[in-house]
Amino acid sequence: MQRYGTRLDFEDKRLVRVVDRDGHTHATIAWKSDTIRRLTVPGAIVDGAVIEDALFGAAHAIFTEGNEPATTMSALDWVTPTEIPAIAAPGQLRHGAGGALINVIAQIAQAAGVTRLHYAGPYPSDALYDTLRRSFHTDATQEEFTASFFARAANLSRDPLPFSFVPDPHERIRINGGHVEMRDGLERAVIDGVVFSRGTDTTKRLLASVDAESNTEVVRAEVWFGNVSYAQVATFDTSGVLVDGPHAPPAYESSVIGKRFPKQLVDAIADLCAQCVPAPLAPAARAFVTAHPIVWADLGLHTAARTLDEIHVHAALWDHVLPLGLERLAMTIVDALVPVVTLGATAMLAAAQR
Repeated sequence: MQRYGTRLDFEDKRLVRVVDRDGHTHATIAWKSDTIRRLTVPGAIVDGAVIEDALFGAAHAIFTEGNEPATTMSALDWVTPTEIPAIAAPGQLRHGAGGALINVIAQIAQAAGVTRLHYAGPYPSDALYDTLRRSFHTDATQEEFTASFFARAANLSRDPLPFSFVPDPHERIRINGGHVEMRDGLERAVIDGVVFSRGTDTTKRLLASVDAESNTEVVRAEVWFGNVSYAQVATFDTSGVLVDGPHAPPAYESSVIGKRFPKQLVDAIADLCAQCVPAPLAPAARAFVTAHPIVWADLGLHTAARTLDEIHVHAALWDHVLPLGLERLAMTIVDALVPVVTLGATAMLAAAQR
């Protein structure tokens, strides 16, 4: 039993199942000799058969829970993994499946006594670094890890980077509407697909405080726009138990709701988004943004979203971030749009290749 109650089940000294303290299964692994036959995490299934992939060469196919093809990942030594695999299109994996998969690899490595792994793929991105930090420790800074991104993406490099990642997986515990990740306390919560994390440099925050009524320490999941707390969504105790919520945020009213961004601003945002996605996606990202009107809207917990014909941005950014400066507003909008744009650009490329 682990610190927060997670149970790891083994057969023949190999990890076969990860179950949280409330009995919810977060991973199952079916082994076949010295490799896996299948690995299942919420949102994704990895087929252990090695296939030939145009991007990685030797690879594994990844499917959705409905057995629809999703993407591929570089082949792995599953018994004693020393490499962190590259995933071709992590944006195609829903419900946090990419992070869940990386965490299981960290659990397998830790159980096998592997003390360090190296990333051996072409996309050492900021997003990947953030994902790896949830399941590994490293002395590499984000700037060091991502410094070679463009060169590696251009050459589809597969040699291991020199930075060591020491397995330190989190414990994932299901809650109503999502899950929490526990390691050194509550580090991350996902509620209705929205990620809340520690710190004050994000819109969705986990903030520790002392509850006035019980005089006990709690962690609150809150939505902030600029320097304003917009909504308190949920409250957890220090062991990650949901003690209040989740609550839907109040309806947001603003004079800009329904108004479109001017073309000049859309073009500038398109250029910034193109700089923030993997290099091979940059042209498609720019085209995707310029092809869709961007409209201010009330998005509840979300800062950005896509409809069939438009891209929506939460109007609270205009009301509460603009007073902090136009540059701050532009970068906040781009940060919110990058996940939406990455998915849209990937879909555009896939459609063009059909």
